[in-house]
Amino acid sequence: MKSTAKAIIHPAPSSGIPARVDAIDWAQATADLDAQGCAVLKSLLSPQECRALAALYPDDSQFRSRVVMGRHGFGRGEYKYFSYPLPPVIAALRPALYARLRGVANRWNEAMGIDIRYPEIHDAFLKRCHDAGQVRPTPLLLRYETGDYNCLHQDLYGEHVFPLQVAILLSEPGRDFTGGEFVLTEQRPRMQSRPEVVPLAQGDAVAFAVHVRPVQGTRGVYRVNLRHGVSRIRSGHRHTVGVIFHDAK
Repeated sequence: MKSTAKAIIHPAPSSGIPARVDAIDWAQATADLDAQGCAVLKSLLSPQECRALAALYPDDSQFRSRVVMGRHGFGRGEYKYFSYPLPPVIAALRPALYARLRGVANRWNEAMGIDIRYPEIHDAFLKRCHDAGQVRPTPLLLRYETGDYNCLHQDLYGEHVFPLQVAILLSEPGRDFTGGEFVLTEQRPRMQSRPEVVPLAQGDAVAFAVHVRPVQGTRGVYRVNLRHGVSRIRSGHRHTVGVIFHDAK
């Protein structure tokens, strides 16, 4: 008699995440954020970590809610918000990335004349959110299939907003799916919108502005408004993790 065993994918250990985040060329990433409003963070997650996170999608015990985009006019596809406690990889990424992006966030706010500053530790910022009633976790796992897409939008969720967020591609382009490019648009005052298409490999992340960013003009600094989305999936399936640093009401 032959026996069969079901393969189980366990979440990958998160112990190396802070060192991996620190090893990114943050000088280049900061320059890209200032110039374009987005920056690619190469090989942030391993293929094993990507597969383990994508495999969590059917397990509703990991999540607090599910959103079917078509029901709300958000596009096509669906996503789920993780519940606390977050999976170890996400729980490690959130404070490590926040620590590296905090300086950009504070500098941007200063340039735009916004009085808000962000504390050194992510837990301190989360306490600010929670004290204001923003207590629901916002990291999410998105699933797209052939024909799905995500309309241009902003992830705000409440009064307290960290001005940058990170999306990580878990699927492999060309093998798991085709199409499905990450798209960013920038609305400049009295000008037409500027599009940015960001190519990503499996495990790559893109850090980008949530809402507004400063741009130096001939008469000083002005604010530009940004939205992000995903173009139509032409074949296959695509999973993405969104790491948002503020919580939701």
